Amino acid sequence: MLRKISLGTLGLTIGGILTIIGFVAYADNNATLNLVGFFYGIPLLLGGLALKANELKPVPFSQITSPSALILREQQATDTQNKIRKDITRYRYGQDAHLDTTLSFLGLSPSDQERPTVTGLRETEINGKYALILEFDSPLVPIDVWQKKQEKMTNYFGPGLEVEITQPSENTIELALIHAPQQSLVSSQ
Repeated sequence: MLRKISLGTLGLTIGGILTIIGFVAYADNNATLNLVGFFYGIPLLLGGLALKANELKPVPFSQITSPSALILREQQATDTQNKIRKDITRYRYGQDAHLDTTLSFLGLSPSDQERPTVTGLRETEINGKYALILEFDSPLVPIDVWQKKQEKMTNYFGPGLEVEITQPSENTIELALIHAPQQSLVSSQ
């Protein structure tokens, strides 16, 4: 619940209300409310403005998750899939873009202007496996560059995940993180 609330908006709202109360109390000669309004309202208002200026909005789901995909998520989702889903569907502060450090590490973000941006995500079932699909707007990083990084992505996102990269339209790249059950190696002696 708290992930869906903008702290910048909350700070602006509460700070604005307290500041107005402070000004009204000042005009009404009410010293106690005046102090509360000024000492708490103005800092909250300024903090809300600072947060709002550095706010990164949550990435929306591009389609409603089906009940079968939700069941698969509960049964199969890896820690990495859950972390990514939770991370990009909440407000972030002080970042340039969602997954900016990940894209930079993978070599998919040569500069801030060329960095692909996450525009949506969806959860689905692919061949009976849970899949988290990240949708990127990638006009300056072509599909062949993404495909060259596929092995590095598989290693980066960790064991238990298979990475598939597709291009459904000209400037759109879809990165599917698919649950891949690890097979244990049993040595016979």
